[in-house]
Amino acid sequence: MKSPLSWRRGITTGIACTLFALASLVCAQPGGKVFRIGVLGQGNAPRNAVPAADFRQALHDLGYKNVTLEVRYGEGDADKLTRLADELVRMKVDLIVTIGESAASAAKRATTTIPIIATEFGEDPVKSGLVASLSRPGGNVTGLASISEELWLKRLQMLREFAPKISRIGVVMNPTNRGNVSCLTEIRAAGLGLGMQVRALEISDAKTLEAILAAIAKDPPDAFAMCWDSVTLEHAQAIAAFALKWRLPSVAPVREYVETGVLLSFGVNLPAHRRRAADLAHRIIKGEKPSGVPVEQPTHFELVVNMSTVKALGLSVPPALGALVDDVYPPRTTP
Repeated sequence: MKSPLSWRRGITTGIACTLFALASLVCAQPGGKVFRIGVLGQGNAPRNAVPAADFRQALHDLGYKNVTLEVRYGEGDADKLTRLADELVRMKVDLIVTIGESAASAAKRATTTIPIIATEFGEDPVKSGLVASLSRPGGNVTGLASISEELWLKRLQMLREFAPKISRIGVVMNPTNRGNVSCLTEIRAAGLGLGMQVRALEISDAKTLEAILAAIAKDPPDAFAMCWDSVTLEHAQAIAAFALKWRLPSVAPVREYVETGVLLSFGVNLPAHRRRAADLAHRIIKGEKPSGVPVEQPTHFELVVNMSTVKALGLSVPPALGALVDDVYPPRTTP
């Protein structure tokens, strides 16, 4: 027969073990399991790790301490994008986060079972066939829209507030990017309503950029509009420098272009966009089906102005826009 002391020790040990087991269970949700998430981008890998880092940090803030990101970039090659999507499926990742519409389409073709969160796409996800509807996506794809109706009309109107005499605008776009093709269509429609002539300036690499800049130097437009793409962003600084040389204002969808010298941007905040992608990932990991998770639409677009470019062009921030500016670049310094 066990002594009272031995009995009490047994009870104490049992309680401790039970508490340890419960603690282990709690800690394992969600931090204990190692989650493997595929990240598939349609363009070139960024020169820094900020996009993946934003997403990873947001997951970490949600409690995911053990996350492996399998990051792949298609570099504008449709065949490579297909191969990379298939590779992620073979790796049996828990879910796939895509960057750009071509990446989302490649992932959707590669799997009907692994959840897909589509981000940073430049065309209507319903019209492109990515989802059945925004409220009920159906299938295994949901995501975050980064566009809105008449957004390019608002951007061109803002640009004209800075330079009222604009009548001809050159659109820098990558013709291999489906979203950029949609971008050009939207700018043409917006330009028509504003009485602007629109000229497509197609670039796919440094060589085509050089040729385009040489050609438009002979007959420059009144302003530039930049379609959002890894290629146009990679060469945005060269284009912004060209625009400054010819004293031409320029507009783009996101602040990353403004940081290269473009005059202004009006669109989603990408770090916030990536944090929202992490929130969707959390919901899906916790058991929600992508088919029932609505595609989120932007609730706010930020206006960012490059004050150095404003000064270099001899302009000033129009009173009509002054109260709408969310941020400026270079950042204001505090005394």
